[in-house]
Amino acid sequence: MKNIVVLSGAGVSAESGVKTFRDAGGLWEGYDVMDVASIDGWIKDKSLVLDFYNQRRRQLFTVEPNIAHHAIAKLEEKHQVTIVTQNVDDLHERAGSSKVIHLHGELLKVRGVNSYKEEIYWDKDVVLGDKNAKGEQLRPAIVWFGEQVPKIDDAVFEIAKCDILIIIGTSLQVYPAAGLVGVAKRAKQIFYVDPNPASSYETRSLQNLTVISKPATSGILDVLQMIEE
Repeated sequence: MKNIVVLSGAGVSAESGVKTFRDAGGLWEGYDVMDVASIDGWIKDKSLVLDFYNQRRRQLFTVEPNIAHHAIAKLEEKHQVTIVTQNVDDLHERAGSSKVIHLHGELLKVRGVNSYKEEIYWDKDVVLGDKNAKGEQLRPAIVWFGEQVPKIDDAVFEIAKCDILIIIGTSLQVYPAAGLVGVAKRAKQIFYVDPNPASSYETRSLQNLTVISKPATSGILDVLQMIEE
């Protein structure tokens, strides 16, 4: 049994139909990123921010896990697997993965504006006036630009001790997530699956890197075959 960590990004969920703001015509088109994903944006127009994430949450119920999600979940049959994801959807969990660290928060969680560690399951719209037990306005439990990434230490701990690291569907452009690659000091195998894999300092410095220039749904099948050889 090997200790495997999967670092997943938007490219995995995109193949399920989850729009990504980095795509042409992506879900943040028409929105200034800082208006919907920053504290300043929240202070400026709470209704706009809530409506934006309400739309994202509603869309989540129209999509299903794809081959990549299911293949990653299947790894648990033979290995110890932790997923560190930049995605805010629940598709890894729906596919059957049991240990998922969401670096950037979750669409199906909310918290009080001042309750930084609070996570309340929420599958409907959030409106002004919705409050937690302390009387605080609820907001998406999403890590916005400029905010601390509370689960980064958990991710570092898992990646630092993994035998195999699978990087899939991520541009490796968003920090601190992109910097996690350099933490995998013990990994004997590192796979990078992406149709347009980025060349960064983190990847160029890796001696045991295998790059698979394919979409997540087909590239992960190549990885599974190589792991079991």
